[in-house]
This record gives sequence, structure tokens and C-alpha cells, in this order.
Amino acid sequence: MHLGDVLSGNLGFGSAPLGNLYRNIPDEEAVATIEAAWKSGIRYFDVAPLYGAGLAEIRLGEVLSRYPREEFVISTKVGKIILDEVEDPTTRDLGEKTGLYEHGRPNKIANDYSESATLRSIEESLKRLETDRIDIIWVHDVAQDAYGDEWLGVFENARKGAFKALDRLRDEGVIKAWGLGVNRVEPIELILDLDAPRPDGFLLAGRYTLLDHDKALQRVMPEVTKQGLSVVVGGAYSSGALVGGPNFEYAPAPPEILRKVADIKAIADRHGVSMKSAGLHFVLASPVVVAVIPGASKPSRIAEDLEALQAVPPAAFWQELRSQGLVHPDAPLPGDA
Repeated sequence: MHLGDVLSGNLGFGSAPLGNLYRNIPDEEAVATIEAAWKSGIRYFDVAPLYGAGLAEIRLGEVLSRYPREEFVISTKVGKIILDEVEDPTTRDLGEKTGLYEHGRPNKIANDYSESATLRSIEESLKRLETDRIDIIWVHDVAQDAYGDEWLGVFENARKGAFKALDRLRDEGVIKAWGLGVNRVEPIELILDLDAPRPDGFLLAGRYTLLDHDKALQRVMPEVTKQGLSVVVGGAYSSGALVGGPNFEYAPAPPEILRKVADIKAIADRHGVSMKSAGLHFVLASPVVVAVIPGASKPSRIAEDLEALQAVPPAAFWQELRSQGLVHPDAPLPGDA
């Protein structure tokens, strides 16, 4: 099934911040943020067990369980199993995301891409989300940024376990679609070369953005198009760097990224374009991108995202970005600028 037929709208809600990413978010603020997303018309919500060791799923389930299930779409992820709560939170092992969710629930996380772990993960997510079904399942972080030189072995384990299990669940109608949820293009390249199992699309975070899109554009987008698949974009603001934040790739932004942000912002300011608007419209100009899912931890952020999406940057803005070499020459731009 094409992801565009599953999703509801091209602006979704990324729930990573609700796992207490970087800070301890009060429950009432988290609930208010989800409610603001719903009231604004957002009907696609993405989450994962990793986000606060289940905290984001619990918070999302608390709110969405109040609404008719047929009115919204949920995607979550497999590959990260939540173990029993530990007395000493410092003993948690969160892999490559150590520290980012230090304010999450005090549970250990185990990496497991086997078929049995995949089925267990889905069952546990259903309980936390207080729902009877999940629409889309992403296989989480089967890439080098998560596993270093061992990532190919992890990918192979997922191919034999999670991929086959999800392929079967989709064919049986238990889920509507599945794919990879990754921060790198290499695992997408690998799975696109497989005859089976066959994913329906990908959640690509941080690799197709205004700041960083060359690899995705050259190495995966053409084949995704050829195979009739599609992409959901996460991290459209590049961990906040695009909109003035200090981080890029979950770490302090390097000087070359800060220079690029400054160059883009100077052009955006001349044309009266917000950086959020530039980031969202750039992503959605690609014909294979069916949705973008900015993360939010405050109701005000939802309003900002909606305003940014509704604003239409002028063609002259995109033409200047192109002429200054700030976007790849082959990158699709709004209105074919």
C-alpha cells in the first residue's frame, strides 16, 4: 500500500520531544501539546518505544484514546525493547542516544530485531498507546550511527526477523504499511536492492532537509521513485539548527553548518520568509515525500509549524538559494523555481 493512501495530511506530529528529550516536560504541558496538534487538524502521529523508554507512547495514548480511532493514523517503531524499570536510572543503556532521554522513564532498553521481539514490541506499544491497532511500523535505527561497524550485522538480523514479520503482518492486514525509520541513507539503499521482503516506504530523519539533502537526493530518491515508494521526513529542522538552535545531529552544530544557516537566513530575511517555512516547503516539494513530522513539546510550536506551512515563500527566494549554491542543483523546489 502506498504511504500516501495511509497518511492523513502532509503535516504530522513527531513525538520524540514528549519522551522528555533534553528536558523534563511536565505531563500537563505534554498533554496540551498533543491536544493543540489535534485541534489544529493534525491526524498523523509518529512515536517510538525509545522516546523516554515508553513515555512518549504513554502520553500519546492518554490523549488519542479520547478520539475515534478511525480519525487518526499512528506509526511506531520496533527494534528497541523496553526492559523492567531499574532502581538506579544511571544504569540504563540507551545506546547511541545516551543522555538525550535522561529525563525519561528509568527503564533499560535492549536492541532486538528478531521476529519474536518485533511481535512483543508491537503488543507492548498497543498497550501503552491504548489502541487496538497501529497503522505503520518502522524498523528503528538499523544504521551505522546506531551500531557503528556492526550495523550490517544488525541489518541482516532485522532482515531475517523484523522485516519478514512486518511483511507478513501487512499482508494479513494487521498493519497497513512498514518500512525503515533511520537517520542514514545506507540502510535504505540496501533494502531497496532486496527482492523480498518489500517495504512500503521510509521515515528518513535529518537526511532530507534544507541543510542536508545531497546524499538522499542522489542515492535513494531516484530508486524510491522508480519503485513507487514514498518517504516521510523527520528532523526537517535538522535538530533545531535550521531555526536557530544550537544542535545539529543531536550535537553542537559545527561551524560549516552555522555558516550555511546564516547564509540561508540572510536570503530568507530579504524575502520575508521564516526559516521554518523554508524548511517545510523545501521538504514537501519532493514528489516522493508524503509527509513531514516536526517534533513539538509546547502548544506554541504547533501554531508555528502550521503558520510556516500556510505561508508560501516566493519563487525569487528559491531562485536565490539555487543561484548561491545553497541547495543541490537537482533538488526539487516549490513551483519548480
